[in-house]
Amino acid sequence: MKRISVCMATYNGAEFVAEQIDSILVQLGDNDELIISDDGSKDATVAIINGIQDKRIRLVPSQRFGSVVKNFENALRHAEGEIIFLADQDDVWYEGKVDAVIARLETCDLVLTDCRVVAQSGEVLHESFFRSRDSRPGFWRNLWKNAYQGCCMAFRRSVLTYALPFPKNIDYHDWWIGLLVELKGTPCFYDKPLLHYRRHGGNISPTGQAPQEKDWKNRLRNRFWLSWYIIGRSLQH
Repeated sequence: MKRISVCMATYNGAEFVAEQIDSILVQLGDNDELIISDDGSKDATVAIINGIQDKRIRLVPSQRFGSVVKNFENALRHAEGEIIFLADQDDVWYEGKVDAVIARLETCDLVLTDCRVVAQSGEVLHESFFRSRDSRPGFWRNLWKNAYQGCCMAFRRSVLTYALPFPKNIDYHDWWIGLLVELKGTPCFYDKPLLHYRRHGGNISPTGQAPQEKDWKNRLRNRFWLSWYIIGRSLQH
């Protein structure tokens, strides 16, 4: 079986990180790994991670990036597996998520799964992110209305050969990866929810928008830079 690397970026996630780690580890094999890069947490996040005695966890050297994009890039650069999963610090994976995704990666380069959107308390807000977002594949569709959430993504290692390094001026690593695979690989949308995606003030909403992206000027700026960098990266590879 191909070795799996789960890459998680953490920052002040003490409230939920242990529950998320538990939901991941139970689905991994003995030779798989959970790579965690911390962005200088000021709470007990690092202590909680260090307190979980499991050889599959690797808290990799990091710094104060001040950027979720750079924090995830650090985790990805330490990953050794042939299959890469991205994980947020405050979600909960459903039983069977890993097996379902790996089966679909036999014919795809990237799998994007559906999820249930829940409040910080755990109350279900949306039974299906895909339905609330009308998520579908397609480069131009996702350039304008992004469906690619990192917490729901897994991909073959080969994707890293053209996705890294991340450009300096992008706001979303998952959007970048998804659009590149739309152009250079084979994405697969799987419409079964495979995790609880916890919505709160610090993450992306069920509409796929972060607070700073709500006005049209920022939306256009993000899409301009993404298009510019993707064209350049495509020409390089």
